[in-house]
Amino acid sequence: MQPDDPLLRILACPLDKEPLALLLPEDSLYNPRLRRRYPIVDGIPQLLPSSGVRVSDEEHARLTRRIAP
Repeated sequence: MQPDDPLLRILACPLDKEPLALLLPEDSLYNPRLRRRYPIVDGIPQLLPSSGVRVSDEEHARLTRRIAP
């Protein structure tokens, strides 16, 4: 998945239904509001609630610096 992929405009977190941020090169999607990371496996986003992994406070700070405009 690439940052300009039109699919990113319609993908949403399965828990709060809000947009997700693409994280490269990790190939994952991130919800900074809930601090959950969802993997992308073979180009397919894994957006089941059980697929999301809660990140630590330190990881959240690092990730939000990367996705901030």
